[in-house]
Amino acid sequence: MDDRLELSALALGRQIRERKISAVEAVQAALSRIRETEETVHAFVTVDEEGALRRAKQVQQKIDAGELSGPLAGVPAAVKDNLCTKGLLTTCASRILENFVPPYSAQAVENLEEAGVVVLGKTNMDEFAMGSTTETSYFGVTRNPWNPEHVPGGSSGGSCAAVAANECFFALGSDTGGSIRQPSSFCGVVGLKPTYGTVSRYGLVAYGSSLDQIGPIAKNVSDCAAVLEIIASHDPKDSTSLKRTDLDFTSALLDDVKGMRIGIPRDYLGEGLDGEVRQAVLAAAEVLKERGAEVEEFDLSLVEYAIPAYYTIASAEASSNLSRFDGVKYGYRAKDFDGLHQMYKKSRSEGFGPEVKRRIMLGAFVLSSGYYDAYYLKALRTKALIKQAFDRAFEKYDVILGPAAPTTAPRLGESLADPLKMYLGDIYTISANLAGIPGISVPCGMDSRGLPIGVQLLGNCFEEKKIIRAAYAYECARACRAAQQGKAVEA
Repeated sequence: MDDRLELSALALGRQIRERKISAVEAVQAALSRIRETEETVHAFVTVDEEGALRRAKQVQQKIDAGELSGPLAGVPAAVKDNLCTKGLLTTCASRILENFVPPYSAQAVENLEEAGVVVLGKTNMDEFAMGSTTETSYFGVTRNPWNPEHVPGGSSGGSCAAVAANECFFALGSDTGGSIRQPSSFCGVVGLKPTYGTVSRYGLVAYGSSLDQIGPIAKNVSDCAAVLEIIASHDPKDSTSLKRTDLDFTSALLDDVKGMRIGIPRDYLGEGLDGEVRQAVLAAAEVLKERGAEVEEFDLSLVEYAIPAYYTIASAEASSNLSRFDGVKYGYRAKDFDGLHQMYKKSRSEGFGPEVKRRIMLGAFVLSSGYYDAYYLKALRTKALIKQAFDRAFEKYDVILGPAAPTTAPRLGESLADPLKMYLGDIYTISANLAGIPGISVPCGMDSRGLPIGVQLLGNCFEEKKIIRAAYAYECARACRAAQQGKAVEA
């Protein structure tokens, strides 16, 4: 493998600016790596070789002319396949959109392209982002680069696997209930979900509109902060987009957590949490404590209600959002049918996979007459109570620390056999989406099988800088320890 593929996105961007490598050479190296590993990993649905090379030449010309000088100009990246890309297939990993080529790009993708980033292609995912393993994709499963017998997590599993396998330097994912943070934990990369509304959802194919948020996946915290600076912006095309002034996220890259108050919910350390994951997460908390942070356990409450509230709300919104895919205007249409209603039924029956159908049916049920008050309204009230619980916690703590997932990556096929078990795997990530708060997953160790473990840091709304600071300080401490151990081995 080309050594340059192991560079961080910021380091590569620096080398491109210093003329040590060209944008075209960087893209060629990434494409070569994709050809080498895709047969095993299958992180991509679509690789746009011709378009990426053409774009790299254009970007290099602008860099040479002094028109592009940003930190990530010329850097090859990947985009999750539920983000629209003009002229490039966007499938949501579903048969129903297998031939859909959008006439416009998502605002987040446009922001990347304005900064000179080169999009290599679209990454695999759980169909319509519904799943936690990237096994529900119509185009086949993605495998974990650390061990191909295991899942990469989901639904942004393709993006996380692509970064972990050095097929790209960073990627965009979407997070509805942990879909960036959980696969980042499973793949040993860094994934950040911003405060709801920080990144425009325009051009993101909706799953749960009140929960979805686009975020970066990268090799380290610095890269995530730099990418978030680029993609975060107010967008009048998105009614949920926020006007924020504090978007200089890289200013939070400080190796200093002295006096920072960190809370660990006792609810996150109880039954269902793997022993090795628990040990690694508490060890990460101890590192931050040694660096000067104040760390203590507390009761968050309402954690047990997060999963039923989330799946009720998300499924209700999904059943509404996915009603547009009917075989009329675009996407898959069944061949043999008799009349309009049969065309709807056959197109949707053949176009959607089992997990998507399950959630559409659940959503239609909780929104139906007679059940709306009993389920959907009750879930919305629970969501409000969960937000209040976090508000109380953040009155006392700057950051909340816990696991990103209860276990390391399960084997392929294990989760699909028991959907309920798959849903329970989201227990530590879902609450952040219900409350609209930011979260980041950072690698914190390996289990006895050699699979990565991630620690999750949550912050209050609009306080990404605090979690970035804590994550960066932990990352620096971990790198320092690894260097010291390396010297001791050499000695």
